[in-house]
Amino acid sequence: MLWLALHFPLLPIEALPLRQSPSAVVARGRVQVGDAEAVAAGVCPGQKLSTALGLLPGLGVFERVEAREKQALENLACWAGRFTPTISLVSPDTLLLEIGGCLRLFGGAEAIITAVLAGCAEQSYSTRWAVAPTPLGAHWLARIGISQILPELAAMHSALAALPCAVPGWPDEVTNRLESFGLRQLGDLRQLPGGGLRRRIGNGPVDDLLRAWGDLPDPQKSFVFPESFAIDIELPSRVEHAEALVFAGQRLFAALAGWLHGRQLLVRRCSLQLTHDDGPPTSLALNLAEPAADEGRFVRLLREHLSRLHLASPVEALRLQADELVDKPGASAHLFEQATAGEGTLACLERLRARLGEGAVQALGEMADYRPECATGMREVDFNFGRFFRLTVGSGKSHPAAANPSRARPLWLLPTPQALAERAGSPQWHGPLKLLSRAERLESGWWDEGEGGATGDVRRDYFVARNPLGQWAWVFRNADGWFLHGLFA
Repeated sequence: MLWLALHFPLLPIEALPLRQSPSAVVARGRVQVGDAEAVAAGVCPGQKLSTALGLLPGLGVFERVEAREKQALENLACWAGRFTPTISLVSPDTLLLEIGGCLRLFGGAEAIITAVLAGCAEQSYSTRWAVAPTPLGAHWLARIGISQILPELAAMHSALAALPCAVPGWPDEVTNRLESFGLRQLGDLRQLPGGGLRRRIGNGPVDDLLRAWGDLPDPQKSFVFPESFAIDIELPSRVEHAEALVFAGQRLFAALAGWLHGRQLLVRRCSLQLTHDDGPPTSLALNLAEPAADEGRFVRLLREHLSRLHLASPVEALRLQADELVDKPGASAHLFEQATAGEGTLACLERLRARLGEGAVQALGEMADYRPECATGMREVDFNFGRFFRLTVGSGKSHPAAANPSRARPLWLLPTPQALAERAGSPQWHGPLKLLSRAERLESGWWDEGEGGATGDVRRDYFVARNPLGQWAWVFRNADGWFLHGLFA
C-alpha cells in the first residue's frame, strides 16, 4: 500500500472563504493561526489578541469554530474522491489517501500528486504532503512538510528517524520527559528497549512508533461518502455582489465533483441556495444538458447564472444540493481517445441558456403535420433528459436528394412558394427543370382554413428537380401552376 498524506496547517483560517486579508483565527483570546499577510506583520500562533492588534490594527479577527473546520475537511475528502475511493480523515487537519491501487490509472505517483496539489491550490488551501508505505508514517512526514515520495520502507525509516519528538503531537508530559532524557529525535527512541520505554512514557507513544515504522498493523477508518449530497458554506462576512460568490461556489462544486466520482454517479440537476441575512433565500437551479461530473463545467455554468443575478440583500451562507442523479455508465473509453477541443454542443447550449434566460435557447424540431410550412417548429431544448432535436444532413460524394428522391426534404425552405414559368408543360427555373422523382402528394390542413395567418388546406404534388446549372430544387404543382418551394444544399 502507498499512502499520500495531505496536511492543511492553515485550515482554521482557510476554511473561511471570501475573507479579507490580513486576518487571523483566535480562541480564548489568543491567536491560533493567521494568514500570510498577518504573519509577515509579526502575528504568530499563541500570541495574545491585544498584542496582535497592536502589531496590526487592521487585523480581521474570527473566532475558531471547530465544526466549520470539520466540514471543510469533509468537503475536501469528498473532493479527493476523484483520485481514490480509499480516504481517511485524521482530525483536525489531515487527509490520508491510499493511492497504491491508482498509480497505473493516473500514470504514477508524481502525476497524482501534481493533480492533487493543483486542486488544493485552486481552492486556496495551503498543503504539506508526503507519500510513504504506512499511513501514520506519511502523516508525520507531512506534518513536518517533507514533501517527498518514499515508496520503500528503508527510505521512510531514515526520514522518520530524523523527525523531532514533537512531531507526533504526544501530550506535553511525554515530550517533556523525553527531552529530560536527552531524546530529541524519533530515531533515538527506536534504539531504546521497548519494555523500559513503555514504563516511562506509556504504551500509546510506543505503539505509535511501531505503527509508523510498519511493525504493527494500522487499519484506517475509511471516509464514507454520504448517500446524498447537500453541503453548506458559511461566509465570514456578508457578500453584496453575486459574482463574488464564485470562489465559495467553486469549493462546493469541487466537493460535488469528487463525491460523484467516489459514488460513480452523474448529476443532471442541482440547486444552489443563497441564504440572506434578511429575507427569504434565493435558489438557483442549475440544469445540465446532459448528466455530468465535471467541476470545470459546473463552475462555468455557475458563473453564467451569477453574472445575471441581482442580489436583493447580502448573502451570508451557501448550500449546494444534488437534486437529480443518474448512474455513471460503465462503458470503457477508447484506447487512443483524445480530448475534444473546446466544449461540446450540450455544454455550450446549457451555458447559453444560463446566460440568456429560460426559453431563449430553442432547437428546430418536427411537428405532426404534413404541410412543409408546418412540419417543423421551434421548441425549447429539453435539458432534463439531455435530448435536443437535430436536423440530419446527408453527406458523401452524391447529392443528399439523390439517395431517395421521393422522400427528400430540402435544407432551405422559401418563406413563400415562388411561382415558376411553364413552357411546353415543363417548369422553368434558370432553364427547364428535369423532374427526378415521382409525384409526392401532400394534402391536409382543412382544420385551420380561413384562420388569420394560417396555411390552410393545401393539395400539392411535390417533385425533386434539377436545372441546367446543376441546382437541385423542390417544386410542386397545384391547381394554380408550378411553384418553387425549397432548395437542396
